[in-house]
Amino acid sequence: MAAVPHSDLPDLSDHVVVRRMHWGRWAAVAVILLLLASLARAFAVGQIEWQVVGQFITAPTILSGLLNTVVMAVAAMALGIMLGVVAAVMRMSSNPVLQGVALGYAWLFRGTPIILQLLLWFNLALIFPTIGLPGIGWVRTVDVMTPAFAALLGLAINQGAYTSEVVRAGMLSVDVGQYEAAKAIGMTRLRALRRIVFPQAMRVVIPPLGNEFIGMVKLTSLASVIQFTEILHSAQNIYYANAHVIELLIVAALWYLLVVSILTPLQMLLERRFSRGSAGGR
Repeated sequence: MAAVPHSDLPDLSDHVVVRRMHWGRWAAVAVILLLLASLARAFAVGQIEWQVVGQFITAPTILSGLLNTVVMAVAAMALGIMLGVVAAVMRMSSNPVLQGVALGYAWLFRGTPIILQLLLWFNLALIFPTIGLPGIGWVRTVDVMTPAFAALLGLAINQGAYTSEVVRAGMLSVDVGQYEAAKAIGMTRLRALRRIVFPQAMRVVIPPLGNEFIGMVKLTSLASVIQFTEILHSAQNIYYANAHVIELLIVAALWYLLVVSILTPLQMLLERRFSRGSAGGR
């Protein structure tokens, strides 16, 4: 096809460029703003005593519950990660017994509700009235299984079942040649996992684990059913006394939002740190 001579092209210098109007987008924005304004007005003029929210937002009972929530989330997540790593390694083992144990662990604790597990741990004394502790001897289970310890066991063991699948997915993402190369230079399986496999699997493992940790902060609220004094339980204790239910629930919600808002950018920084050198890293 012959090229069109430059002199034959139409002169567009006098034309005005007009941006396309996306009416659908503007309509969507208008609807969203209208809904947000209606929601804000409902909270502003509704029967909510905001001075009560301000009064209890820094109440000692609420702050104590906040501290318990953060400590429980960190402790349960740390223990859950350790259990998950062990279960993932067992699942990837060539030993069928270890594989079966890891599979059964994930099946059991992922297949039952976490609130049910918390109640079972808290009422363990009904099944085992006494338990033996190394170096201490036999003690009453009811003295050991406090609300805090029952919450830690329930949350951590449940988290370990989910973490095991996350870690296993990260291990499967590492090329099988890495395993073979480590074996060729005489590395043991555990050393190869520690020095070669896990560092490469971290970029796959970190994002879901970050989300799991943020979820764990909110999951601690379920421990209120066994009388563990986290934020929600502290708020409940107050509104049982003064009947300001909505106000105290808003206080708890604000603290949860603040903690999650702090953790989210930290998660993003951690993801960026471990994604360096990959296609999505910076």
